[in-house]
Amino acid sequence: MDTPIQPSEAPAGRDPARNAGGLRRIVVPFVVAPPAGVRIRTRLRPTDTEAAALTTIGEHLGHLYRTDLAGRVALGRVPAAQRARTERKRNLTAVSSSRWAGAITRAAEDQYQLGMRALVAEVSHLRAATAALHRRIAVPAGPKDGKNRGYRSESERFQKTRRLSQLQERLEAAQTALAAGRPSISVGGRRLWKTRNHLGEAGLTRVQWEERWAASRMFLTADGESGSIGGNQTIRLTAAGTGLPGKLSVKVPTPLVPALGDRLVLSVPVAFAHRGEEWTDRVASRRCIRYDIGFDPEKGRWYLDASWSYGDLQVLPLEALQSSGVVGVDLNADHLAACRLDASGNPVGQPITIPLELAGLNAGARDGRLRSAITTLLDLARDTGAAAIAIENLDFEDSRSTGRETMGRGARGKRFRRTVHGIPTGKFRDRLVGMAANRGIHVIAVDPAYTSKWGGQHWHKPLQAASGGTVTRHHAASVAIGRRALGCRIRRREDGPRTRQWTGAGKPSPRPNQASKGAATGTGPVRPAATSRPGPPGTGRRQAPKTVRGASASPRRT
Repeated sequence: MDTPIQPSEAPAGRDPARNAGGLRRIVVPFVVAPPAGVRIRTRLRPTDTEAAALTTIGEHLGHLYRTDLAGRVALGRVPAAQRARTERKRNLTAVSSSRWAGAITRAAEDQYQLGMRALVAEVSHLRAATAALHRRIAVPAGPKDGKNRGYRSESERFQKTRRLSQLQERLEAAQTALAAGRPSISVGGRRLWKTRNHLGEAGLTRVQWEERWAASRMFLTADGESGSIGGNQTIRLTAAGTGLPGKLSVKVPTPLVPALGDRLVLSVPVAFAHRGEEWTDRVASRRCIRYDIGFDPEKGRWYLDASWSYGDLQVLPLEALQSSGVVGVDLNADHLAACRLDASGNPVGQPITIPLELAGLNAGARDGRLRSAITTLLDLARDTGAAAIAIENLDFEDSRSTGRETMGRGARGKRFRRTVHGIPTGKFRDRLVGMAANRGIHVIAVDPAYTSKWGGQHWHKPLQAASGGTVTRHHAASVAIGRRALGCRIRRREDGPRTRQWTGAGKPSPRPNQASKGAATGTGPVRPAATSRPGPPGTGRRQAPKTVRGASASPRRT
């Protein structure tokens, strides 16, 4: 693999991200780290009185959380020592409790850092979009200047200048907010906040929207403490035994103690069906557990989420995973194409296609079908003895940020953006890594450059001939992905002698598909004719070649 060229070392006029041949430099494959923690959920069944008390506590703490978050945003980008968390926590303790104040300040800091990362991504996307518009607007309407094509008409070009002006205004505002360290954060979700202006289109009434808005702004989150009873003193859930339900109690903030008491204890026991034994072990050993209580107004149900982190997980090196082969996977909008490869990079068995119909479904149905497809994929890896699954490290950042500017507003551009939007790249990667870790299977991420192109060019026909069934270019791309994860070349060598006996005199013989194409057109490469060799030293004569092509046309003597 080529060694990356530093920007300062790249020749003048050459993109440092590309090699001398103009191809993108391939990033080295890496093993994706398994999840650092786990999160489980169960349902709560409080009485009407207990539900009203939970709502009162959540709304009170939510108001404190929003106030503290606004104060943290007002501080802006300051060093950690100057964030005044101690003073903020002291002020919150007087109106809640010491543990609730610590949870609120930590959550506010986490939300602020998340908002800053989102602001950095927004600036990056706006810069890419404005750069794409600048390139196309600089070319007159109609013609093409190198790789930059102008817009089809002057009217469209004028409309794009107006869009460029709007994006530049958004970019300036985002850069100003980023420099000041003050991201725009809407507690409860900006999408739900904007829905209030078109309730009819969303199918909501004003009362339903207010219920959802109030539920999304409640704060009932408590970080755990190691060594405490149940792993959490603020929201405590004790286990009566393995698989047995326990009692849930919530610490009541100080201003609400006269009305609700010191702790709110739910009358209905609570238990976790998924990972219940692991949760019981953590409770018994008094290890840290975080609890989140939430309310779904659409279903009218309360839920309890428990989460904890693992220690330092060992990740096997890439060389150890390559020794047992991999399963290459090509993710598409409507299916998964997979193929098993041995340690040498050769396809083994039949390539498979796993349906993935997600269009037009709600979030729950999409997640269920995605999990089902991943389960089938993991079963394939288990049955074939593969220790890892190879996927592309996709995010479609460029397509999402500049797709509208480069592809246009026509049917082709809309179809492309709709296809990109329909590919669940993030969900697939997260779900696959989590579910594979539960089965002891690792995930290898590879650079997606040229996998579809080179896979179709070099592996489609060989895979079709070997399998005898229906093989698509997506199966060939899965072979290319797997070979890149194994450290093998994707492009196959052309047919011809491997000893290099006569390649110095001309090009090797073409591949079969190229030979038939050249024979039909009369433009195929011609094998060089044999030439005479020098004779014995001192004779000054040359000997005829000892080949069939160089044999004399005279009749053979008898």
